[in-house]
Amino acid sequence: MKIGLYFGSFNPVHNGHMIIAGYVSEFTDLDQVWLVVSPHNPLKPKQTLLNDYQRLAMVKLAIGNNRKIKATDIEFKLPKPNYTIDTITYLHEQFPSHTFVLIMGADNLESFKKWKNWEMLLEQCELYVYPRKESDGGELLHHPRVKVINAPLVELSASFIRESIRNKKDVRYMLPESVWDYVEEMHFYEKGPSND
Repeated sequence: MKIGLYFGSFNPVHNGHMIIAGYVSEFTDLDQVWLVVSPHNPLKPKQTLLNDYQRLAMVKLAIGNNRKIKATDIEFKLPKPNYTIDTITYLHEQFPSHTFVLIMGADNLESFKKWKNWEMLLEQCELYVYPRKESDGGELLHHPRVKVINAPLVELSASFIRESIRNKKDVRYMLPESVWDYVEEMHFYEKGPSND
C-alpha cells in the first residue's frame, strides 16, 4: 500500500486538517492517509499542549468511520526527541511492503533542508505538498521527488482556535462536530497557557 503520512500535534485537530487529509486520500494515488499524532515537541512550550492521548482521541473522533484515513500513535513509542527520519526508519521496519509519502504544507517544504537527514528522507519518501498562503515552497518545489497537490487553501490554525476558546468564542464550525463536543465536555483550552 502507498501510505501518506500527515504529521501534526493536532492541538486540536480541526476542519483544515481534515480537508487536507480528505482531499489527499481521495484525489491522489494514496491508498490511505495516516494522521501521525506527534508527542510533545521539546522545542515547543508544553503548557499549551494537551495530553498526547487526548489529542489522539480527538483525531480518532474526527476521522470517524473513514477507512481511508487512520490515526496513529506510532511516535509515542519512539525515543525522544524524535525526528521524522527515525519515524520513517521505524515504519519501514514494521511495514516493509508499504511505500510511505510525507504530506506537508509549502511552508514546511521551504524549511525542509533544516530537517535532520533531509536528503536521506527525500530518497526514502516522496513529498506531497499542499499550498500555503504566502509560501512558494522554496527551492525544492521542482525536485523530482516533490509532487504539488492542488488541495484547497484553508487558512485555519489550531493556535487561533485555542485562543478563541480562551476568549469564549464559539468556534464549533471550525472543528468536526464530534471534536467540538469533546472539547466542550472536557473544557479544553478554556484557561490561559499558564493554567493549562
